[in-house]
Amino acid sequence: MRLLNNIAVFITLAVSYNLINGVCGQLHLGPNAFIALGAYTAALLTLPPAEKVANFLITPLFWPLSQITLPFPLALLAGGLVAAACGFLTGFPVFRVRGDYLAIVTLGFGEVVRVLANNLQGLTNGPLGLKGLYPYTNLWWSWGVAVATVACITALVNSGYGRALKAIREDETAARAMGLNAFRHLLLAYILSAFFFGVGGGLLAHLITTISPSLFTFFLTFNLLIIIVVGGLGSTTGAVLAAILFTAAGEWLRVVEEPQVLLGLHIPGIPGMRMVIFSLLLLLVIIYCRRGLLGSREFSWGSLNRFCRRLLKYDAS
Repeated sequence: MRLLNNIAVFITLAVSYNLINGVCGQLHLGPNAFIALGAYTAALLTLPPAEKVANFLITPLFWPLSQITLPFPLALLAGGLVAAACGFLTGFPVFRVRGDYLAIVTLGFGEVVRVLANNLQGLTNGPLGLKGLYPYTNLWWSWGVAVATVACITALVNSGYGRALKAIREDETAARAMGLNAFRHLLLAYILSAFFFGVGGGLLAHLITTISPSLFTFFLTFNLLIIIVVGGLGSTTGAVLAAILFTAAGEWLRVVEEPQVLLGLHIPGIPGMRMVIFSLLLLLVIIYCRRGLLGSREFSWGSLNRFCRRLLKYDAS
């Protein structure tokens, strides 16, 4: 159950990240900031006042957050809206630059949010974090949000707006010459992805039931970047498939760190071997599938039908 919930949350985060990096072609390295904003917002709004007092031992929580308690759906929505609002505010300076400069700006924003979370004792409880969150995130919530995210972003990508984003990705100068407002299109995509990052952060917080600034480092962004590159930049289907494989493999490979008896030989468990094998598998994927597992291809019922027909023909022959 825990693994299935993790997979659903990472599907939400990966598909949202793929919208900016894959569909828009902009190297965005700050999703950990929006995930943190959504997680802290949802956590602070669902904690009852007694739990807030128990958490904030050094510096009391600011009023009125110290007294407000909202139902989980409203807190989740609030987390997404706070992240989207920050996306709107940061989008103006972010999209004044492109390429490596954009990556540096968004990376810096992610670090700023993490440092603020570590130092704003009266709002985030600093390095102590927030504990005692109720585990609201179940299969209904995690997979419901994942399906809604995939459906929303798929509809967006297949619309005229999505084709405009792809045109900006391929040649922004040509897109501008055709009358597209690149800044407005990219800003709206940035805000939408920030909203889903915030919702995913709220789900993550209520899945692990405790959060701290150390959870939202660049390592989280790096994991999402691995997922969308392995799945295929620009492919929503690839992001979903890679999120499933990435999350499941991280758990299934734990067996290699346990003591084994192989051909009569006792092999002691080696801590960290799981990540070594995982890294080798990633290297193989990158070497032999340079555009990812699916490249830019997407799932469709027509392609599935054609695949089944070819499979039946092969069996008949």
